Amino acid sequence: MLTYATWQEPVVQFEQDEEYKGALNVLNWAYANYGEEIVYACSFGIEGMVLIDLIAKVKADARIVFLDTDVHFKETYETIDRVKAKYPALQIELKKPRMTLGEQAKQYGDELWKTNPNQCCGIRKLEPLHETLSGVKAWISGLRREQSETRANTEFINLDNKFESIKVCPLIHWTWKDIWRYVSKHDLPYNPLHDTGYPSIGCETCTKPAFTAEDFRSGRWQGSGKTECGLHG
Repeated sequence: MLTYATWQEPVVQFEQDEEYKGALNVLNWAYANYGEEIVYACSFGIEGMVLIDLIAKVKADARIVFLDTDVHFKETYETIDRVKAKYPALQIELKKPRMTLGEQAKQYGDELWKTNPNQCCGIRKLEPLHETLSGVKAWISGLRREQSETRANTEFINLDNKFESIKVCPLIHWTWKDIWRYVSKHDLPYNPLHDTGYPSIGCETCTKPAFTAEDFRSGRWQGSGKTECGLHG
């Protein structure tokens, strides 16, 4: 079994079939190798809907964690409720930061996401994910190579130095059209904000409609020079 300490590039080759582009094969391999010691950290965006449906085919009671910053859109929480209803066997957990918004404001000032977005993400996303991954050997992410230049070299199986874990990315070869084609074909629930110009959805405080269809993450942290929350680099 691969662990962080014994990491080496897996020799298995994942067949990239036309419908799943290797994703289902990767998930079967991941759950066969890691069993209960793998978790899907899901943002419940459109890629998440595809991954949840694929994961449910492989392991119906898989553990899925949502990093609940307490400042997500109401539409995101409503989407989570619909997913829970559709896949009742999945273990969906909303992981909150140790620090409440009130405690954060008292220590760092109001609206830390405006004055120091990196620190805010550290408190409300990175620390909770560190806590989540401390008890497992691998995690699943919905990264796609098409999303941004920083994700263009992502592999199916990756060594994650930041979290001392193995990061499994089944959707790296999927395009935006592939994602939506699958969601439509299988009538999956999804966040309605996607229909109003939000290809990438994070916290309500830091997410705006995207500038262009070519840059899927241009609506995140607009004007700050920030492009990632820190979970992926």
